[in-house]
This record gives sequence, C-alpha cells and structure tokens, in this order.
Amino acid sequence: MAIPLRLTEDRSLLATRTMKTPESYRTHVIFAGRRNAGKSSLFNAFVGSKIAIVSDQPGTTTDPVYKSMELLPIGPVTLIDTAGLDDEDQIGQLRVSKTLSTLYKADIVCVVIEANGDWSDYEEKLIVDLENRDVPFLIVLSKSDLGINASLIKFIQSKNYPYKVVCANDEQSIDDLRKAVGAVAQKPYEPPLIKDLVDGGDFVVLVVPIDLEAPKGRLITPQVEAIRECLDAETIPIVTKERELRWTLDGLKSKPKIVVTDSQAVMKVMADVPDDIPLTTFSILEARHKGDIAELVNGLRIIRHLEDGDNVLISEACSHRTLADDIARVKIPRWLENFTGKHLNFEVHSGREYPENLQKYKLILHCGGCVITRRMMIERIRQAKTLGIPIVNYGVIISYLHGAIPRVLEPFPEAKMAWDDVNAQRV
Repeated sequence: MAIPLRLTEDRSLLATRTMKTPESYRTHVIFAGRRNAGKSSLFNAFVGSKIAIVSDQPGTTTDPVYKSMELLPIGPVTLIDTAGLDDEDQIGQLRVSKTLSTLYKADIVCVVIEANGDWSDYEEKLIVDLENRDVPFLIVLSKSDLGINASLIKFIQSKNYPYKVVCANDEQSIDDLRKAVGAVAQKPYEPPLIKDLVDGGDFVVLVVPIDLEAPKGRLITPQVEAIRECLDAETIPIVTKERELRWTLDGLKSKPKIVVTDSQAVMKVMADVPDDIPLTTFSILEARHKGDIAELVNGLRIIRHLEDGDNVLISEACSHRTLADDIARVKIPRWLENFTGKHLNFEVHSGREYPENLQKYKLILHCGGCVITRRMMIERIRQAKTLGIPIVNYGVIISYLHGAIPRVLEPFPEAKMAWDDVNAQRV
C-alpha cells in the first residue's frame, strides 16, 4: 500500500528536525561493556543501519562511533558505540580511557553483557560510577539466541537493575529495547534560559554586538535561544546593538522587564541601563541554564589569591577559528593579569574532555558550554569541585573583572547568595 503523501512529508520533516537539532539538546545514549559483548551489533540494529563495524574479533571498535536519530518519546538522540572496557594491552588502555571519558556525555548507558555470560568487575565498577553520578542505565543482555544464564538474570533482579534480554537479529526485541531505553532515559532538570524571568507582554531588550566569531548572517547560540524562549513566553524581544541601546530604551513607552547583553559590552551597557531595570548577560544566563551558577560564582574566591606563575586552564568545549583579539586567548588573560597584577601561565584546551593532569591548575576558566549538554557541563564542574579547583565561566569572570557583579546576578537569588559568601570572605 502506498504511503500517504502527508505521512511522507512528516517523516521527511522529522528527519530534517532531527539532523538540525543541536548536539547540546540531544539525549546521549551510550552502549558500553566488555569486548565482544555485542555492543556494535546492537548499535547497528538499534539505528537500523550498519554504522559500526561488527566482527567476532574482540576489540574491533576502537574510537567511539556516533549516530543521530529520533527516538520516541525522547526525541532527537545521539547514539554512541564504544570500545570494550576490558581491553588490557597498551593500545587497549588508550581505547578504554577514551570510552571512560565518553561515558561522561551519557544521559543513559546501555550496559551490554552476553546473555549467557557472567557478571564481572567491569560491570560492577561501571554501575557504581553511574549510580554515583546519577546517570540512568539499562542492563542489556545480548545474543540471547545463543543461550541465557539464569544465574545472571537472578543476580540482576536481586539488584533491582532495569534490564532487557535482546537479540540483534530479532527486530521485535530491538524495538522492545528502543522502548525500554525511552522509558529509562531521563535528562537532568534544565532551568530555562530566560523565559521564567519574564511574563507575557513584557518587553525584553537583547543587546547583541556583532560577534566576529559568528558566521556571517547568524547569531551565536545563546542569542538565538534567548529570542526563541522570549517568543515562547509571549514576550516582545527587542534586539539592538550596544551603540543603539540608549536610543532603544528612550523609544520604549514602558520599561523593559530585563536587559540582556553580551559580556564583552557589559561596561557600556551597565552605564546606559538605569538601576531600576534588571540587567544580566547571555553568559550568566548560560551559567544557570547549562551549569551550576552558584558554584561558578563561588569560583571567584580564588581570584585575589592567584600568584605569579599559577597555571590557569582556559577550557573550551568547542573548536573555532581563532581571531587576533580572541576572547579566551587574548582578552580574558589580559584582563585577569591586569586585575591581579600577576603573571599567570594560561593554557587553552579545546574539546569535550578535560586535559590530563587537571590537578596542576589553580583555576579553570570555562566557556559558556552552549555546544554541550547540561549533564556534560555539570560533570565538568563536578570534576573540578572534586579536585578542589575553582571554576568560573567566561561571563562570570568578565562581569567580575569589569565591576558588573553583583548587578548582573540580581535576577538569580542562588548566584547572589554565592556572591555574598565570596564577598564576605574578602572582608
């Protein structure tokens, strides 16, 4: 029977939306387990295409394999196949290290075990880590056509772990697996970017300097997200450049509910916005939306204690074309050294994982995290906190160095409270 045209169009639109959904808004589903457990076969069956290489030879998967798809009821997801956790030779340890770092991206982990196999220390350590980080998981017993170990089932049931018995060659069991993943997966609470700060009918002024790092004809991600949330909240977003801000404010018949500016223009904008109008920055909004704003503000406590030669990590979650006056590599280091009067050792690292030997850094300056998920950003903050390393994001440090704190924190009680604690320590 021919598929109705409307249904075909809907599927096409669904696929288009799936591919265009930013990585930072996708649920990440990771297949992890020992070598030859059947991860790649399940990954391919789950996707419905032969993406990952499958072989009886253990250790076939070396680097993580990624595939985007739509998974109801979750929506857009990114599936990730990983190397075996039990790869013990020298090269294998590098693969395992890559797998472990990839697991920090997970919103849900499918822990794959052969159905006729046994529980091992590899699964035990993985589950303990996931439980400690509150990451949902599903035990997937693969290759069920080759037999099922009843003792393994009883052990999993005794732990009350969610599990599914599957066979990669059985479409019904794979469909059941998709449903099980959808039922178990849960993204962490993600605060809105701005819509909880405004009401329908409010004017919201967004100060958007022309960012040289943004491709021609586009705005940067937080600006686009803010406009969309304002529209969703039925407010009236007004977008202007910093040079036209005063004229814009004078032209409004009523005061805006809030003004949001790019961090680099915060000094000029703060001078132009009356004190009775709330003001913040896009990066401060991102600090709450993607991370732990109180912890990022708390990181400011170290600034006045930095010494000559201290190592400062500038961590960027994405890679981009470096400009002559780059914000991370040039401006922030210059502002921070001018503020402290110290000669600091800045190291820039781009990518989704931290560099090795994180302990050597006295401070982490992190980007806004607009290209990574909230869980990833929270995990990066957690790692820093565990090691006792203060961490701030670009917007927080820029506002601090330019005297815009506490004003830009006023809309956020938890951030203001953290600042009061930091300020009290100074006194």
